[in-house]
Amino acid sequence: MDQMDVAVIGAGPTGLACGIELQKRGLSPVLFDKGCVVNSLYHYPTNLVFFTTPELLEIGDLPMTSLNEKPGRTEALKYYRRVADHYELSIHQYERVIGFDGSDGNFSVRTETSRGERFCYRAKKIILATGYYDIPNYLGVPGEHLGKVIHYYREAHPYYNHDVLIVGAKNSAALAALELFWTGARVTLVHRGAGMSSNVKYWIKPNIENRIANGDVKAYFHSTVKEIRPHDVLLDTPEGSVRIKNDFVFAMTGYRPDFEFMAEHGIHLDPATSKPITNHETLESERQGVYLAGVIVAGTHTNEIFIENGRFHGKVIATAIATSLNGRSS
Repeated sequence: MDQMDVAVIGAGPTGLACGIELQKRGLSPVLFDKGCVVNSLYHYPTNLVFFTTPELLEIGDLPMTSLNEKPGRTEALKYYRRVADHYELSIHQYERVIGFDGSDGNFSVRTETSRGERFCYRAKKIILATGYYDIPNYLGVPGEHLGKVIHYYREAHPYYNHDVLIVGAKNSAALAALELFWTGARVTLVHRGAGMSSNVKYWIKPNIENRIANGDVKAYFHSTVKEIRPHDVLLDTPEGSVRIKNDFVFAMTGYRPDFEFMAEHGIHLDPATSKPITNHETLESERQGVYLAGVIVAGTHTNEIFIENGRFHGKVIATAIATSLNGRSS
């Protein structure tokens, strides 16, 4: 059974930052991810542009460069690969952590690879940096199981000349609606609120609102999906039930952390804030020896923590772990 100081569950930007800071303190971390390095970023829309400038995505004191003021998905993927190479991080890609047992200083970590192989490792500490992009917020309506229902928008080309429904009114929904319209899809948008979210990026919001005003994108507000069927969709609108022809549904309804995994491993939500219970100074959870990093610290308030601030959790947690294991914080 392989032995390590720290098992980091998740190899996104925050997980990488944790690994770097642990190595700087003389510890031996191993990162595990069910997908590739920065798996969530890989699944972002192909043409995504970040809302932030390059320096706010940097980790490990390595500069990030961009051809434009704001970096895109491809530039970010290249940067984080370079970070992983530079620090020679031990990363087990396509190896999902299915559970862990034991106590502080002596955890047993069970994994399964994409090929079905199972392994068990020994770790003194555990960091959960799994993000929130893995589990969609489901609509809970009949027909959601159909193969035409998609929760992750990548690119528009496959949907040319098709009838597409977008569910949602935030950034991902607005971007998907625009790109699909530009590519020749017939786009309808449905949202339970009164209009597009006020949080839609400033360069996207007027564009999508203009397309709606012009009738290029048909929008139903104060409306919900009632049922998804093979060739159409039923909507519940202020004017009553509406049936529209449909080939694909993009449910852009957001995502959530894996609360079930956390609960199974002794980490629960604060009933007052819906956030996992942690020590604010060390980010150690109520289960001793298990730390939380990145957006999962925010619980259901996923708009509070991004790469820009979650990347600093690595230094906080690494300092706490080094102090615990070695009696020093540097």
